Amino acid sequence: MKLTGKLDYLEMPATGGTLDRLKAFYSAAFAWSFTDYGPTYSAFAEGLDGGFQADAAEAPAKPLPVLYSDDLEETLGAVESAGGTIIKPIFPFPGGRRFHFVDPAGNELAVWGQ
Repeated sequence: MKLTGKLDYLEMPATGGTLDRLKAFYSAAFAWSFTDYGPTYSAFAEGLDGGFQADAAEAPAKPLPVLYSDDLEETLGAVESAGGTIIKPIFPFPGGRRFHFVDPAGNELAVWGQ
């Protein structure tokens, strides 16, 4: 159910790579599926929660999409195999562990797990 004032959607740029390459990456690394709306837009429906980081030393310069994984090592391998670049290897943080990567369009994302 959609509620006024609630986060509902996340758009990320695909200008740093081709849309087909980006779709192939997320399909291979995370089994995402897409709905195309013309030649330059493709939608996904893969869940969304969020948070704010007020520590300037820790805060990302841009919004940071964070995905979840039951097996971080396996997911890190899938990201690399699909063509992603690991920029922060797996590290602990309060609540679990995570790693950061850059997708083929240059977007930084993170993956967290226990």
